[in-house]
Amino acid sequence: MTTTIWHNPRCSKSRLTLALLGEHHIDASVRLYLEDAPSSAELAVLVSQLGIRPWDLLRRGENIFKELGLNKDSPDEAVIEAMAQHPILIERPVVIHHGKAAVGRPPENVLALFD
Repeated sequence: MTTTIWHNPRCSKSRLTLALLGEHHIDASVRLYLEDAPSSAELAVLVSQLGIRPWDLLRRGENIFKELGLNKDSPDEAVIEAMAQHPILIERPVVIHHGKAAVGRPPENVLALFD
């Protein structure tokens, strides 16, 4: 099974996480998720792997977040659909490995996947 990082090269945490994987000799497939947006189904699996609610994966500082009028009471399905339609709303980076996932904030969080 491969390791995948949902990566945004413009994000310093994403770059640091990718470098950290390399320093630990972890070969990861890079998915530029802003260009190759995950589907609603992929996002539903991801939040399950993370063990969180979709709301907790949402970047709430983005302008599109405000425009969409999402709030803590928004249905999980609506939050997932918003992230699928506007991948900039997905917290980054995310590393997926052997059916588990971690958000690289801080980057060292992802190393727990390889214990």
